Amino acid sequence: QVQLVESGGGLVQAGGSLRLSCVASERTFNNYYAGWFRQAPGKEREFLAGISWSGGGVTTYSDSVKGRSTISRDDAKNTMYLQMNSLKPEDTALYYCAAKKVAGFQGAYDYWGQGIQVTVSS
Repeated sequence: QVQLVESGGGLVQAGGSLRLSCVASERTFNNYYAGWFRQAPGKEREFLAGISWSGGGVTTYSDSVKGRSTISRDDAKNTMYLQMNSLKPEDTALYYCAAKKVAGFQGAYDYWGQGIQVTVSS
């Protein structure tokens, strides 16, 4: 089974940047669709960005992060990234990486990381 571990979270001031990393236990991100989610207190889990298993990596972004975030992967390192810039207090949440076997960014994801906290202060 694929295991995913997030890192790179923490406390950052508004306007700052973070790069989240998601390391897989095996070759994953060129064989699965994968993405990033977040869940803030009292809110539902929100899809943020996804990347396909295609050679070039087709990507998609939610309106919440589009224009200020970049999802990428490094297949040799079995690692997926989410670069986030211009962070806002409303970005404060638990961030999760996930992967799915079935093609497409929507639908159920099969593997999930444990989540990592991102806190953006004013």
